[in-house]
Amino acid sequence: MRRHLSAVFRGPSPIKPREAVRAAVGAGLGVVVCGLLARAAVDGGPSLTPLLVAPVGASAVMVFAIPASPLAQPRSVIGGNTLAAVVGVACGLTFREPALAAAVAVGGALMVMALLGCLHPPGGAIALGAALAGSSSQPVGFDHALIPVGLCSVLLVALAIVYGRLTGHAYPHRAPARANRHRTRDAPAAQRLGYTPADLDRALAQYGELLDVDRDDLDALFRQVEIQAHRRLHSQIFCGEIMSRDVISVALEQSAESALAYLQQRELRAAPVLDADGRLAGMARRAELLAAGDRTVAAALDPFVHTVGPETPIDALLPMLSSGSTHEAMVLDGERRLVGIITQTDLLAVLYRAHVVEAVMANAA
Repeated sequence: MRRHLSAVFRGPSPIKPREAVRAAVGAGLGVVVCGLLARAAVDGGPSLTPLLVAPVGASAVMVFAIPASPLAQPRSVIGGNTLAAVVGVACGLTFREPALAAAVAVGGALMVMALLGCLHPPGGAIALGAALAGSSSQPVGFDHALIPVGLCSVLLVALAIVYGRLTGHAYPHRAPARANRHRTRDAPAAQRLGYTPADLDRALAQYGELLDVDRDDLDALFRQVEIQAHRRLHSQIFCGEIMSRDVISVALEQSAESALAYLQQRELRAAPVLDADGRLAGMARRAELLAAGDRTVAAALDPFVHTVGPETPIDALLPMLSSGSTHEAMVLDGERRLVGIITQTDLLAVLYRAHVVEAVMANAA
């Protein structure tokens, strides 16, 4: 019983304390500024009496606390609230019985918002309030959908956009881009294995419930789960175990002409460059060495090199060598001396071997 009560009253918090403070400040400022601006727009001058409807507070919670939710996007906030107000007013004027007006208003608003792709939970409260007011002795008219509901919704969205930019949180929400760095239509290499977007769509269709998360966000989350699982499975294999130790390198003060000939002789496109103390200075590639002419390798040096340590787990290499930005990682000791190199081929070989071992163990089990 204690465990069940704890689960009910002490459930895990989905938001960090810092984010809770950020959202609370934003929601408070958003509501008061929205109300004062709406009053000023209607009365034509400043006033300390805000023009608000109660469900705007619920909308503020959504746009400031869960700005990534599909139900909190501008289309949902503005369209959902306004349409719900129209439905609520219509029901209040049509049905004189308050209970019937309220029931039809909430159900009708939900259906209209869902069918038009602007579902917003506070819209149910707006429809309910408009229906009850419409069936009273002093009913509200359809202008209620524009002022204050529509006006407050627009102002709240505008304030959320400004506050999001000031605090480093994009609103409206955009899912992380998955563009190929080579600007082709292919998905990035790390996303070509595993489930496909079609698999995700079929799973969502079979699930049959509305999820308060964007499909692209869900995809990005699943990709991160795959990465974390892969890291857990391969965290015990270290770079020092798979690196090539007999590394072909060139010297920093060596002539570019001799270094180029050396790479051509070894059929290499690039090689690490070491200074006089054996420390890594950068990379030298054939094209740059050829352009350097009679100068030294230092004139053709590319100082940007991906480096790891011998004790680095190989899972750290996966995003590095699969992105297409580099084909090798240099393994350095504590004094930046080169002790090995790991290429894409080395990584593929060990991953293939690990895959074979896992398959054999699975079949044996």
